[in-house]
Amino acid sequence: MIPTANRSSIWLERLKPYAERADTPHELIVEGKLSRMVGLTLEAIGCRAAIGSRCEIETKSGRMIEAEVVGFSGSKVFLMPTAEVYGLEPDCRVIPMGKNSLAKVGFGLLGRVLDGAGNPLDDKGTLKTTAQVSLTGKPINPLSRKPIREPLDVGVRAINSILAVGRGQRMGLFAGTGVGKSILLGMMTKFTNADIVVVGLVGERGREVNEFVLKILGEEGLKRAVIIASPADCPPLMRVHGALLATSVAEYFRDQGKDVLLLMDSLTRFAQAHREIALAIDEPPATKGYPPSVFAKLPHLVERAGNADEGGGSITAFYTVLTEGDDNNDPIADAARGVLDGHIVLSRELAESGHFPAIDIEASISRVMTDISDANHLKLARELRRLYSLYQQNKDLISVGAYQPGSDPRIDQAIAKRPAIVDFLQQDMDVSVNIEQSLYQLELLLNLR
Repeated sequence: MIPTANRSSIWLERLKPYAERADTPHELIVEGKLSRMVGLTLEAIGCRAAIGSRCEIETKSGRMIEAEVVGFSGSKVFLMPTAEVYGLEPDCRVIPMGKNSLAKVGFGLLGRVLDGAGNPLDDKGTLKTTAQVSLTGKPINPLSRKPIREPLDVGVRAINSILAVGRGQRMGLFAGTGVGKSILLGMMTKFTNADIVVVGLVGERGREVNEFVLKILGEEGLKRAVIIASPADCPPLMRVHGALLATSVAEYFRDQGKDVLLLMDSLTRFAQAHREIALAIDEPPATKGYPPSVFAKLPHLVERAGNADEGGGSITAFYTVLTEGDDNNDPIADAARGVLDGHIVLSRELAESGHFPAIDIEASISRVMTDISDANHLKLARELRRLYSLYQQNKDLISVGAYQPGSDPRIDQAIAKRPAIVDFLQQDMDVSVNIEQSLYQLELLLNLR
């Protein structure tokens, strides 16, 4: 155990650079002590610290645990730790660090795998970065954003032809568990025409991190990518920081004039981590256990993506949304649809029949498709949707033999085209199909070429 006198001198030396960096007079940074711990929430008394700032908690053995201020009530300050809390006990010293969370950014991040705090998870040495930006980002004036007018080639035929994505668009990927969303994300990671790819794996299984890097992304794809991983076993604050860090890294590259693809898996886990934090500091639940602050955080995160001002870069973002029990009216799914520029719905029925990617084109929509596609493209997409929907509406009659061929020429056409449409909407995960090829194959399918 470190003697009290030595601990005081160590604290004074540690505190000086924080006070200088924060432009805060040394005497105004007041330390406190730990008074209570319930779940993962720590209560400190006697210290003064702003929301979002960092504190260090010193155990009796001299171990320092970092925590972030997430709330206060009277003289109490509520903290959420960023690491394991073993060794804490009543009256541990709480030392304000006088700074908010910052993210290390730079081109030295390319090819690296980081945790939610920005520390390397790979064995490639220290990060070669010099710049730092805030995790919370800076809002962009909506009137200064560059309009979405340019299509983005994602290499997936069903999306390029029927759900065209624009450069700078924010799309949701709605899916239950086990229907192939990670595979579809991996395809877009490899095939999308973007300068930089930033992947945020938030709250998912730790096994998926290594699989995504080695199997789905591969060594060649990793060269232009940055991976931020905050698996499910991380504290809720680190899962939140993983999503914020991925967005901050994408913003940095956008500000350098780069076209960035941001993939976040998943937006639901981000919301659930915020729910854990909010409930821990006694915020009342509102909708299915989610406090109101969660629904305020979603647009704050999503609106950071998109186009910059004229002449700047772009962030095209795909956010996966887990639909509990395959219910697309789940509170988070419903809130996400309202702030995103479109949604791609993956169907469990299609996945169970071996149809991949399992995109339900009837339930999916791209809200900017009319702005980025020409008249011929829109006509082709509408015709395929018409044939697909017509078959689905009469599927039961057709399957039991109740429909008599020749009764309706439109249904006859839908039945005749059904095998070709099913083949068109499927794609092997190792095959890329660009926009030109997608439209050419669609014209052949519809006998227009």
